[in-house]
Amino acid sequence: MEPLGILSGTLSLKGMEKIKKLEMRSLENEFGRSIVYLGEGLAFIPRHGHDPHRYIPPHLINHQANMKALKDIGVKEVIAVNSTGSLKKMLKPGMLLVPDDYIMPAGGPTIYKDRAVHITPRLSGEVRRKLLEAAQDCGIDVQDGGIYWQTKGPRLETKAEIAMMTQFADVVGMTMASEAVIAQELDLEYASLCSVDNYAHGIDDSELTLERIVLHAERNTEAVEKIMKRYMERRGQ
Repeated sequence: MEPLGILSGTLSLKGMEKIKKLEMRSLENEFGRSIVYLGEGLAFIPRHGHDPHRYIPPHLINHQANMKALKDIGVKEVIAVNSTGSLKKMLKPGMLLVPDDYIMPAGGPTIYKDRAVHITPRLSGEVRRKLLEAAQDCGIDVQDGGIYWQTKGPRLETKAEIAMMTQFADVVGMTMASEAVIAQELDLEYASLCSVDNYAHGIDDSELTLERIVLHAERNTEAVEKIMKRYMERRGQ
């Protein structure tokens, strides 16, 4: 069986037993260097880097190198875990969501430099289904569907920007859509499990800070790890 690819960021999965056992490798390809944790049937990439003291901000992540590293290893199926802000009062911090579409007004990255290749963007229906079924097996509520709006970062969004986004999307983040585009260009099946870690700027009256976002992400870690573990078990891992 080909290895399963996993990416995570603010909500770290390094505490999972299966990931603890992986061996860190530095892999080079035509797009640059990627740090990948490898083991039998599993390839894990911490998208913000492996060193907590050298955090890679969202706008500087080399998505092309990361996805190509997974492709070169033989990965065909990729799960991402993404930290998001809620654009809807009904989507409360602590909830989980598997988006079925995304918006990225800035366009996004591509692996193609010398020719125009126009993909029709999508998220993998098969990986989405498996995520939702794994969550159901665990008795964990996950919202099926939703629109992810990607901003460039690294700054958070203004209240005016969020007010506009609420008309079209459900959650906002800085990484998923870029990964989804590159994954599709490389013919990788990709979907995301989104952790709702805060209300976006202006959705409620609380102050929005990175510290609060990280705190809520940590609270969702246990549920996300259970879903990921069950997903792997269903693959026979």
